[in-house]
Amino acid sequence: MPPTLPIQTCLRAASRPAAATLLTTTRALSTTAPTFYKQPRVPDSDLPIPSATAPLPEIPPYPYGPRPFYHQSNTGLYGAARIRFGNNVSERNEIKTRRKWRPNVHHKRLWSASLGVFVRTRVTTRVLRTIDKAGGLDEYLLGRKPQRVKDLGPWGWRLRWRIMQTPTLLERFALERAALGLPPKEEGTEILPDGTVAGDALMADTDRMLAEEAEFGLEAEEGEDGFMREETKPRK
Repeated sequence: MPPTLPIQTCLRAASRPAAATLLTTTRALSTTAPTFYKQPRVPDSDLPIPSATAPLPEIPPYPYGPRPFYHQSNTGLYGAARIRFGNNVSERNEIKTRRKWRPNVHHKRLWSASLGVFVRTRVTTRVLRTIDKAGGLDEYLLGRKPQRVKDLGPWGWRLRWRIMQTPTLLERFALERAALGLPPKEEGTEILPDGTVAGDALMADTDRMLAEEAEFGLEAEEGEDGFMREETKPRK
């Protein structure tokens, strides 16, 4: 004969609602989007550190576009690191087993001298060594070689644009222009992250001529050197 349960235990189990039993055995799923970096506020500035994923039309688009593989690298300083695939080969029977190598990624707080705050980001150990060799985060982001711009990725491109809006770097660019013998930056122009100056004044002049339906002429045709001037052949 099977053992009988006490009457109080049976009554407690019968009075328990079925919904409460389901809640204890199932796990609730969350649809909240993950938060990437909670950046500090830049002192004496109303311009925050840009988000790694939010659309920001005021920032020029990244010239190489988002990375189609290893999407996690779009929100960090990964350089050229990607997931590598290969095989584990046994020594005895030479049996191959597929495996993969992930980059060595860490969450770090990197000091930005121009912003005056620590920037939170994911970064690989190889990029950390490059930052130390370049002389800091700002010097790494301001690298002008094409390979450095490729290694920045979309997130590094946004950080590059943000530090170029600081008064420290604007003064630095003005001194560089003066050393090269260039005139000061005109009002309404903008220094792009690739180091070039956007021709806002020229675009405004072009829009004005289009509105007035003015003709665009070549000044070289009226020069004394006769460049691009049509030559007439002498008649025989």
